[in-house]
Amino acid sequence: MPAQSKAQQKAAGAALSAKRGDTKVKDLQGASKDMYDSMSESQLEDFAETDRKDLPEKKSD
Repeated sequence: MPAQSKAQQKAAGAALSAKRGDTKVKDLQGASKDMYDSMSESQLEDFAETDRKDLPEKKSD
């Protein structure tokens, strides 16, 4: 499932970095921290690798 906004894609990238040990978990905030706790590495990869070109900044409700 691809990210639906640039914000989701960015948060997934941060969470994925922490899952892989490249960044510290304590540095995560907000959505990226929630994603880290609730999603697997493969799910985060799907979100993080989404092309940002045509995505809105934030997901509309």
